[in-house]
Amino acid sequence: MDYMTLKEAAEKWGVTPRRVNYYCAAERIPGAVKMATIWLIPKDAEKPIDGRTKQGKGLHHE
Repeated sequence: MDYMTLKEAAEKWGVTPRRVNYYCAAERIPGAVKMATIWLIPKDAEKPIDGRTKQGKGLHHE
């Protein structure tokens, strides 16, 4: 399997390497493996959905 680095994944997905590291640490990227201090991310991995965005804003007004 081909892998990409945090930096490559960050550039591909338009996020910071720190965010990609977070995705890896939170096990949100299937197939990502940590070799010593380096995360290896499958080249065909999809960017996880950003959990920081609120879905359905404004639906819970009372």
